[in-house]
Amino acid sequence: MWSAIALAFGLAMDATAVAAARGLGAGRSREAVVLPLLFGGFQAGMAALGWFAGRWAGPYIAAWDHWVAFGLLVAIGGKMLLDAWRGGGDAEPQGPATVVLALGLALATSIDAAAAGLTLPLVPVAPWIALTLIGAVTAACSAAGYLAGGLAGKRFGSKLGVLGGVVLIGIGVELLVRA
Repeated sequence: MWSAIALAFGLAMDATAVAAARGLGAGRSREAVVLPLLFGGFQAGMAALGWFAGRWAGPYIAAWDHWVAFGLLVAIGGKMLLDAWRGGGDAEPQGPATVVLALGLALATSIDAAAAGLTLPLVPVAPWIALTLIGAVTAACSAAGYLAGGLAGKRFGSKLGVLGGVVLIGIGVELLVRA
């Protein structure tokens, strides 16, 4: 059971960091609920896809997952940096995530879960328990990250949009280098 919990927390960290970056603008209670649910759902869903795909999709997922995640995170982080730069640091907080942005972030943070799903048969619990843990832990950590980002944004101001963009780009680069 502990290995399933550790896997869930490991997979949740990228989504938590992205949720914290989105939370920097704060004040959007709907987004504070929607993003964690999307992140948890996508993490569990992609892990399930990896589990179902098994050996056939493994090499394809492993060959491209880091590039897709890198591209999405750098594009979104770059946009956050550009928005912060254009606003001179005193711009209004970022608007709520569009459907496309929210789905893009959920996809970008969950691609590695597909590859991790290939290992689910090795985890000493039923796969549905592991998938439930992955989704629930990701949602909970993402909600906490979003709220923490919101508190930091209120305390330090909208200049933290730059930090959020840098964090997203850093996660993308880290995924690429780690691969």
